[in-house]
Amino acid sequence: METPKTGDEKTLNYNIWIDGKIIKGSKAKIHLLNQTMHYGAGVFEGIRCYSTQKGPAIFRLKDHMKRLIKSAEYYRIKTFSIQNLVKGAKEVVKQNKFTECYIRPLVYLEPGKMGLETTSTPTHTMIAAWPWDTYLGSENLEKGVSCMISKWRRIDSKQLPVQAKACGNYINSIQAKIEAIENGFHEAIMLNMKGNVTEGPGENVFIVKNNELITPPLTANVLDGITRKSVMIIAREKGFKVSEKNITLEQLLNADEAFFTGTAIEVMPITKINKKKIGGGRVGKVTKQLQESFFNEVHGKGSHEEWLDYVDK
Repeated sequence: METPKTGDEKTLNYNIWIDGKIIKGSKAKIHLLNQTMHYGAGVFEGIRCYSTQKGPAIFRLKDHMKRLIKSAEYYRIKTFSIQNLVKGAKEVVKQNKFTECYIRPLVYLEPGKMGLETTSTPTHTMIAAWPWDTYLGSENLEKGVSCMISKWRRIDSKQLPVQAKACGNYINSIQAKIEAIENGFHEAIMLNMKGNVTEGPGENVFIVKNNELITPPLTANVLDGITRKSVMIIAREKGFKVSEKNITLEQLLNADEAFFTGTAIEVMPITKINKKKIGGGRVGKVTKQLQESFFNEVHGKGSHEEWLDYVDK
């Protein structure tokens, strides 16, 4: 059996921050006997750095690192202070000389100990970064993406802490993603155990109806997305009514507009769900406005300077 080749060897060779030190990605090794790999006992974040007139800036960096620490607390996993994590993220961007990139912190367990008891296992923290286009393709920011309603239900907060970005939680997402791809769609939308809309495999969902933005509440078992919160603030500032309330499948299919939000996917229009075209299959005016305002903010052209952590400061 041949060893599969990676899609991008360069990504594996960028500098990585591990426990306070920068090393070459090609030298970052971990033993196969570790609980994170075997049981999904680890937590992570997804963060983006954008180019601005003042140099590269990381979007809502402190908020992301606060969530990483909170995720770790759910699983009794220890990591670095927020100050050290922020410093590490900036350092890895600098060391790779990136102007724009995706940043991936991961807290994982010390190799050697096996079994399901993890609270006494030492931990490590790494922060990687690499250039990464908009998830699902930047060309689809203008065209929109197609989605299917997945047969896989979103995990419930009584099963696992859905507010934690835990490695093991995303097996649920992977199943939905596989199903969508195999059926010819870009992405999936998942329902919860009550049959209401939750989110995509790695994105929050919004609909627009009569100029009102509606997104499922956190009680629907959705992640408290940082891009989600940012878009809600932007929309209210632009005069839109924004509501957090349960969305039925019928309401989703009859929305005037729909879109995803997330660090990787940014603000991505949804123009088709199952066989139903949303907004006549075109990107809606509200979505376009919010897209434009969001990209202004991340590139330092908006009104929320406090959302940006400049790498060179």
